[in-house]
Amino acid sequence: MTTAAPPDTRDDRIRLGVIIGSIRDGRFGPTVARWFAGRAGRRDDIDLDLIDLAEAWLPDVLSYNAVDPDGDRPQPVRTLAPWLAAADAFVIVTPEYNHSFPGSLKTAIDWFREEWRAKPVGFVSYGGVAGGLRAVEQLRLVFAELDAVTVRETVSFHNHTDQFGTDGKPRDSETFDAAADLLLGRLGWWARALRDHRAKHPFGR
Repeated sequence: MTTAAPPDTRDDRIRLGVIIGSIRDGRFGPTVARWFAGRAGRRDDIDLDLIDLAEAWLPDVLSYNAVDPDGDRPQPVRTLAPWLAAADAFVIVTPEYNHSFPGSLKTAIDWFREEWRAKPVGFVSYGGVAGGLRAVEQLRLVFAELDAVTVRETVSFHNHTDQFGTDGKPRDSETFDAAADLLLGRLGWWARALRDHRAKHPFGR
């Protein structure tokens, strides 16, 4: 992600925002995200934006004005907003911390609202024996409150450090590539359906 405005998608391709949710030192998220982005990049119907929250510098303390909710947004929030608004769909790459998802991810979600509405969200998770799925289940509740649509299909890596080779790719590439392709296919279906409907019937009207 750069500070310039995101390009427009003019044809039937979808714009997919892949969001790295962890900002911890030594995090594994970029490895997982780069693999998934590489898989998505093989498709000719997707334009991809890789958004790393560690580089977004979003404030930890939320400011909100009920009269003008966008008027007091800090500059990092204003910078990220057009990238989220331009996306037709999202994939959240998240670990599991203490049976939940990172606080940095919750902060990023809470800074925005319209940018998520009536768009599909998929998940790529990683963790210990649960593979980050407990974090995903909680994220589904959060995005439901924001009127986003979460897709059923999920890519999950249990004991994630054992699942990846030194080349940054899953050792069981056949299984995980197929799971990623299924997720991307479902996201594409929902992204086009919801984008077309938003164009004809703006959300909430």
